[in-house]
Amino acid sequence: MRFQDRTEAGRILAERLAEYKNRHDVVILALPRGGVPVAYEVAQALNAPLDVFVVRKLGVPGQEELAMGAIASGGVRVINEDVAQLLRIPDEMIEEVAEKEREELERRERLYRGERPGLDARGRVAILIDDGLATGSTMRAAAAAVRGQQPARIVVAAPVAAASTCDQLRSAVDEVVCVETPEPFYAISLWYRDFTQTTDDQVRELLTRGAKSIAA
Repeated sequence: MRFQDRTEAGRILAERLAEYKNRHDVVILALPRGGVPVAYEVAQALNAPLDVFVVRKLGVPGQEELAMGAIASGGVRVINEDVAQLLRIPDEMIEEVAEKEREELERRERLYRGERPGLDARGRVAILIDDGLATGSTMRAAAAAVRGQQPARIVVAAPVAAASTCDQLRSAVDEVVCVETPEPFYAISLWYRDFTQTTDDQVRELLTRGAKSIAA
């Protein structure tokens, strides 16, 4: 199946998550930016609060594409001890990179959320949503980070994903919901007719609309 756009994908994904509808203990956490329009539709269908969950990779200095860890919303930091030990990265260097990325994370959270406080996943069902999962590295970091908030359950959900990625994630979270797992996978964009980049303005608008609908 090819989705028309992220809106349609979100509505279809919501059908797979119907068991969580109208539950007071569910929060929807979207990975920006592409995951937000998908998650917005899910949140509307499930009558659940929506928030962004920002993740920033901690790249090895000089080899920024190699992750030595990640930080995420809520002040959570996850370190890849294997990489840090193998490359003998000193704690001071990790802290320096983390501080830089923390500033960017906070900037993005202010940009997207404004003055609204972030949602607390403690003791609740946290449904993490993106528009697709290729390698799943960002989602794995997000799941590890949200685990630090001590939710009752972590659900990872996406309209389309590589089958191997879904399988790997199942060992890290409580439930994985992938609508389509095409083989061969190649790229997320191939499974959308319209894969136009989501803008910061759209993220802010959807979060504001989501907050208003729950308040109402």
